Amino acid sequence: MSKRIPIFYSALLLTGVNLLLRMVGTSFQVYVSGRIGAAGVGLLQLVMSVGNLAMVAGMAGIRTATMYLSAEELGRKQKGNVIWVLSACFLYSVLCSGAVAAALYGLAPRIAASWIGDERTIGALRLLAAFLPVTTLCGVFTGYFTAANRIETLAAVEVAEQLASMAVTMGLLAHWAEQDPGRACQAVVLGSGIGACLTMLCLMALRLREPVFRSERIPLGRRLAQTAVPLALADVVKSGISTTEHLMVPKRLALNLKVGEPLAAFGIVSGMVFPVLMFPACILFGLAELLIPELARCAAAGSKKRISYLVRRSLKVALLYGIFFSGLMFLFSEGLCLRLYRNQEAGRFLKIYALLIPMLYCDCITDAMTKGLGQQKACVRYNILTSAMDVAFLYILLPRYGMEGYFLSFLVTHLINFILSIRRLLIITGEKIPFSIPALAVSAGLGAAWGASHLGSPAAKGIVYLLLLGSLLCLFGVTGREDIRWLRGLVKRTRKPNAELSC
Repeated sequence: MSKRIPIFYSALLLTGVNLLLRMVGTSFQVYVSGRIGAAGVGLLQLVMSVGNLAMVAGMAGIRTATMYLSAEELGRKQKGNVIWVLSACFLYSVLCSGAVAAALYGLAPRIAASWIGDERTIGALRLLAAFLPVTTLCGVFTGYFTAANRIETLAAVEVAEQLASMAVTMGLLAHWAEQDPGRACQAVVLGSGIGACLTMLCLMALRLREPVFRSERIPLGRRLAQTAVPLALADVVKSGISTTEHLMVPKRLALNLKVGEPLAAFGIVSGMVFPVLMFPACILFGLAELLIPELARCAAAGSKKRISYLVRRSLKVALLYGIFFSGLMFLFSEGLCLRLYRNQEAGRFLKIYALLIPMLYCDCITDAMTKGLGQQKACVRYNILTSAMDVAFLYILLPRYGMEGYFLSFLVTHLINFILSIRRLLIITGEKIPFSIPALAVSAGLGAAWGASHLGSPAAKGIVYLLLLGSLLCLFGVTGREDIRWLRGLVKRTRKPNAELSC
């Protein structure tokens, strides 16, 4: 029997892959923005927002549901039941994605004309519909392989997918799309679709090569509905509101006389600032991806000690990691955006949004842990509430305050969502986190960034910031000997695993 890779090493592998692919993706975003401009990037963001809504509706929560249900059966040592889980998830995925794809294909002209306001996007929308069933089936397979801890397999396939996708997209952009935003949208969608086809074929072949464990058919309809439907409702509502928000922003911004080019202003924040802002989070995405099945396995096995350890350690890692990159982006935002996009306005916005990084990164981990512990219905309520608040705030604030109103709405709604999620997580796990720890950690980050900002040389800023941050974290007692021992344990593995590190 193959040994299961510890969660840290699985996360480390996913981190390396995610970091590489995010670097390629960010470079690609810079390339596209250079070819089609800020207004073209804004149009592309609108198309992808509609495409994301269709994908979320077609996926209907099946990826996380597959991961969760497979992890439960594996945690109970019932490997034979996995085949029934996959069969049920496969059928569910085909039905949901097929219906959504047919609707998107038929309504593409109306969506392009009425929602997006540019009929050049019809071709891209229909391509999204054509590849939608393939994308959702990929979600079923990736959910299973993640639950089975086949991280090396997923990493290799994901690299192949992204390389194929980038190659096709870059070729089409260079030799066919040129500077036409409509064709650029089609190039991006076509490249992504071909990559998804490659992923599905590879994962299907790998699954068929696995040994088959026989078992009697188990009832899964109710369990699948209880897991997938709440997630689907939450994701569809959240994505629908997000799409409404994206389509509404340029129109409401046009009512503000100080905003000369609403579509360009939206493209700067959504297509330039946010990719850079969330680029370091790819490391946490790898951890979040593994926390869902890991916590599901431990909950099924009744390992409360393991759950407590993962919650405390994951939250602390996310907080310190977020503070570290928040200070760096605050200090180097303007120079970074000038080098990447040659856009000073993007640097100004990045400097403001960088202050929110600790909260955003912790929220990513918190959301994964609540889902791993079966709190999908709570996530539905929080996402619907905060997403609806976001649309209401934007409708009111954008005409009067412009993009500053966009930031205020972003801050308030994400803060409320994070508070509700972390509160729920602490209640169901029984954990207690003293307020002094995050308060002192944030104070250390602010103090280090403030001290380093007075220096002129970028190298001096970076060195002083790192020294000040490390010193203040130790001085305030946020990091100590326990954290050093934990880091040493990651680098130098022992043969006898710690009891709190295994289910």
